Amino acid sequence: MATTPATKVERWQRFRTNRDNALATPHGWLTLTSFQWLEGSPAAVDLAPGLWSTDGAGTTAFLTAVPSDGLTLVETGEQVDGTISAVLADEESLMWVQFGGPNGDQVVMELAMRGGRYAIRTRDSSSPVFTDFDGVPTYPYNSDWEVTGRFEPYPAPLDVPIGTANPLVNGVHRSVGEVVFRLPGSNHEFRLQAEEEKLGALTVTFHDETNGDTTDDWRKLSLPRPRPDGSVVLDFNRAINYPSAFTPYGTCPMPVRNNSLDIRVEAGEKQPYPA
Repeated sequence: MATTPATKVERWQRFRTNRDNALATPHGWLTLTSFQWLEGSPAAVDLAPGLWSTDGAGTTAFLTAVPSDGLTLVETGEQVDGTISAVLADEESLMWVQFGGPNGDQVVMELAMRGGRYAIRTRDSSSPVFTDFDGVPTYPYNSDWEVTGRFEPYPAPLDVPIGTANPLVNGVHRSVGEVVFRLPGSNHEFRLQAEEEKLGALTVTFHDETNGDTTDDWRKLSLPRPRPDGSVVLDFNRAINYPSAFTPYGTCPMPVRNNSLDIRVEAGEKQPYPA
């Protein structure tokens, strides 16, 4: 049975509600208030108590605190009294310790390994970006921006160096193939390199001509797993921002070179904070 336009709009509205609810979670992306690299010797950091450091090789992170600092482990609630350590692989994160507020969990300290270096990010549930959030602005739903393309897999995944939202952090895009499609208002095919997600789903990160005007500098789109014949649906009404659109403390991946659309994709999420 064909999906009616009204049903598609209803599904999109449900998608938008779930998306906004996911952003508005306590200690989520909207609560980031700092990003700070850790040094090789114990030192104080902004917006948090304790002394933070890494070892000489940069393989282990350390935190030293006393009971009066009010730091507790996120996982167990145990008070930090002395020195604790953690080891992460590159691109991993750990919601490590917390402090502040009536319940002692207003601020969560996230330990992250980025580009082979340890950093911490403060996630403060009193941040105005979080408390004043009222949903992400979007273009109205338009069924013309839902198109069918085809997926052309590579013989083997290709690791492509990329930049990120943090100029001091480099990234890698594991391209598994290209999504080929046409869009309204263009007379030629587009090709976007894609990454593979769970269960064979795909993600494409792209630029288009709305960037810096009505949308952020780049966006991403999740695609369902390609059908057996290689066809795949791209619904740009579901194009979303990376966390770096909401905070200067993200390390979100940029698109690979040539993942640019030379038209205005007036669908999906807009800039959350237009000028």
